[in-house]
Amino acid sequence: MSVRVLCAAAALACLLSSCANRSQTENGTLVTSFAPAKALSSPKKANADDPVALTPAAWGRFNNPKGLAGRTMDVSSISDIRLRDKEVVLTFDDGPMPKKTEKILATLDEYGVKATFLMVGEMAKAHPEVAREVVDAGHTIGSHTYRHADLAHLSFDAAIAEIEKGRNAVSSVTRDDADFFRFPYLADSRKLRQWVGAHGMVVMDVQIDSKDYFGVSPAAVATRTMNALRAQRKGIILLHDIHNRTAAMLPALLTQLRAEGYKVVQLRYGGHAPMLTASLDRTSHD
Repeated sequence: MSVRVLCAAAALACLLSSCANRSQTENGTLVTSFAPAKALSSPKKANADDPVALTPAAWGRFNNPKGLAGRTMDVSSISDIRLRDKEVVLTFDDGPMPKKTEKILATLDEYGVKATFLMVGEMAKAHPEVAREVVDAGHTIGSHTYRHADLAHLSFDAAIAEIEKGRNAVSSVTRDDADFFRFPYLADSRKLRQWVGAHGMVVMDVQIDSKDYFGVSPAAVATRTMNALRAQRKGIILLHDIHNRTAAMLPALLTQLRAEGYKVVQLRYGGHAPMLTASLDRTSHD
């Protein structure tokens, strides 16, 4: 058994056994850290004296290398993203970032799942070889403006210019269409959303925010994400491929998703070039 699998098994045992300890507060939100847990080498019958034991069904999901990959969904607008119970979409913002993005790609490949990477234009231009690795690995790409600008503080024309510049930069570097888009800080408006949709991009919203941008442990990120997901039971998960903690916690998160029977859905753009209307051009008004 590889070191990666042993580590993932240990993290899984910890998550399943509720061995997380209350540790610190972050903006009033309690986060957790993990107590040590032993790695599992075979399924065992769960009992009161052995809280980290996996049931046979859970072990089967954990030990199945193809147990996490779900379907591929063709979408042309956000309304087409209709997830079933226990289906998730993995999304990574703000990259690409050398070493961190490659580590995340390696983990996703090991678990046989695909994600959507919403790249910042200037990051893609700064690290074109990493951006192309994402596409070569079969993942879906999109843009996240050119410089991660807060569009809520820009004029409409300036916001559109920032969106277009970011999309063009990502597309030119990756030699692929950046058909998905996420607003930085999720700061959008009805008019901007209409413009993005009318120009052949799918707006990516968020149902599960990992909040991996807080300076907490990888275990705390995994715990918070799974707790939020258990409440929602499905959704688009927001992560960032610029943080070491995200790359470090991803094996444990994917292991836990698989153990609980979730499927990772890959999004693929299936739309056509839109017919633009005068009501949605830059001179339109709310």
